[in-house]
Amino acid sequence: MTAQEVIPAKGALENDVKVSSLHHGKSGSDSGSQRISLPVEAKPARTWRSYIWDTFDKSPEERQFLFKLDAVILTFASLGYFIKYLDQINIQNAFVSGMKEDLGLYGNELNYMTTCWTVGYVIGEIPSNMLLTRIRPSIWIPACEVTWSVLTILMTKCTSANQIYVLRFFIGLAESGFYPGMQYIIGSWYRKDELAKRSCIFHSSSGIGTMFSGYLMAAVYPLEGKDGFHGWQWLFVVNTIISLPIAVAGFFFFPDVPEITRAWWLTADEIKLANKRMALEGRAKRGKYTKAKFAKIFSSWHIYVLTLLYILFNNGTGYGSQPAFALWLKSKGYGITAINTYPTIYAAIGVLFTYIYAWTSDTVCKGARWPPIVFAGVMNIILNASLAAWKIPDGWKWACYLLGGIGGGISGLTFAWAHEICNDDNEERAIVTATMNEIAYVFQAWLPLLIWQQVDSPQYQKGFITMVVVAAAMIITAFTIRFLHHRERAVKLREAAME
Repeated sequence: MTAQEVIPAKGALENDVKVSSLHHGKSGSDSGSQRISLPVEAKPARTWRSYIWDTFDKSPEERQFLFKLDAVILTFASLGYFIKYLDQINIQNAFVSGMKEDLGLYGNELNYMTTCWTVGYVIGEIPSNMLLTRIRPSIWIPACEVTWSVLTILMTKCTSANQIYVLRFFIGLAESGFYPGMQYIIGSWYRKDELAKRSCIFHSSSGIGTMFSGYLMAAVYPLEGKDGFHGWQWLFVVNTIISLPIAVAGFFFFPDVPEITRAWWLTADEIKLANKRMALEGRAKRGKYTKAKFAKIFSSWHIYVLTLLYILFNNGTGYGSQPAFALWLKSKGYGITAINTYPTIYAAIGVLFTYIYAWTSDTVCKGARWPPIVFAGVMNIILNASLAAWKIPDGWKWACYLLGGIGGGISGLTFAWAHEICNDDNEERAIVTATMNEIAYVFQAWLPLLIWQQVDSPQYQKGFITMVVVAAAMIITAFTIRFLHHRERAVKLREAAME
C-alpha cells in the first residue's frame, strides 16, 4: 500500500506481511516464512491519554516498537547532543574560569574562538547530511563523535590563542554533522503526532549540556594545579572522559533509517512496521540526486523561508550563546562558582519550555508549530528590550537573563515543521534541514563580532537591540510559512481531487 492509496474504513490497516527469516541471516524460503499482522492507525487516535504521551492510544505492537525506538534513538541522540554541546560550550566556561588570565586573552579572542568553531561547523553541515542519504548513519555519525571527543582533550595542550583557533575549527567541523543529521534521522522514523516531542526532547539535551558544563567547571576548578593542569584544563580532560564512551556506543546501537536498518534490537516484524508507518505518513524513502531534483529543491520556497526562520531563531537568543550573563555577574563581583552555576538556571528554564512547546504543539495546538514560535518571539522582544534599556533594577535584570531561556526551546519545532513541509522528498528534507542549521551558523560566525563584542561587556546595547529586531522578524516569518504551507496543501488537494 502506498501513501496515495485509499485508507480503509476506521483508519486501521491489518497488513498481511510476509517476512523472510533471511532478514536475520538464516537460510529459508517462502515456505519457511511466516505471515504476520501489523495493525497501524492511518490517522492515530486521540484521547486524553495522548496528551500525556502519544503511544498510549496505539496498538500493543506499535507501543512496543516505539518504546524500543525511543529507548535507543532518543537516548543516543540526547547523549550525543549533550556531549556535543558540552564540548561546544566549555570554551566559555573555561574562558571565565582562568583561561583568559592564564593565556593573556584580553582582547576579542573569545569571539574569534567562537567564530573559528562556527566556520568549521558550517562547512561540514550540508555535505554531511547529503552523505547520510548515501551511506550508513550508524557509521558516519559515531565516527564524527569520536573525532571531536579526541580533539577536545588536545585543548589542554594549547598555550596560545592561535592554537585554540585551529583546534576549535576542526572540533566544529567534526561536530557539524550531528545536529542536522539527527534531526534528519528522527524525521525518518516518527510520525506527525510524535515528531515535535522527539525533536524537542533531543534539542533539550543542549540545555542540559550547558547546565552540566557549568556544574562541571565548578566541580573541577578545585583541581587547579593538580598534575600540572589548571582548573580550566581539567574541564577539557573530563569532557573527553565523558564523551568518548558515548561516541563509541553509537557504532553498536544506532539504527540508520527504516529502509536500510540492520539494528539488532529490532525484529523483522518491527522493521516492516517502521516502513509501513512512514508510508502512511507519506514520508519519502531515499532516492537519487539528479539535476531535476536539485532544480525542484532550489526553486521551491521551502529551502529559503524555512532557512530564514531558523536563522532568526538561532541568532535571536543571543545572550544564551554568549557569556553575557556570566560577564555581568563577574562585573558585579561574583566568584567563579557563582558565575558558572547561576547561568545554568537560564538553561534549565530553556529545557522546561522546550518540553512545554513540544507537548502543546502536538496536543493543544493540534500539530500546529507556529503558535509556540510566535510566543517565544514575543517573549524575546520583551526581555531584550528591557536589557537594551539597561538602566533597570537589578532584580529585573536577573529575571531577563534567566527567562531568556524561554526563547531557546523552539528549535525542535522548526525542524518538525520542516520535516512535514518537505515530507514527499527525502533528499529535499535532508538538504533543507542541513541548510537551515548551516546558514544560521553562517550568520553566527560574523554577527556576534559586531553586536556582542567582548569589550562592550557587560552592557551589550547593540546586541540587545538587534535581538528585538530579529524576534519581530521571526514572528513575521512564522506567519508567512503558515500561509505558504496552507496554500500549498490546498493546491495538492485540488490536484488530487481532479485525478
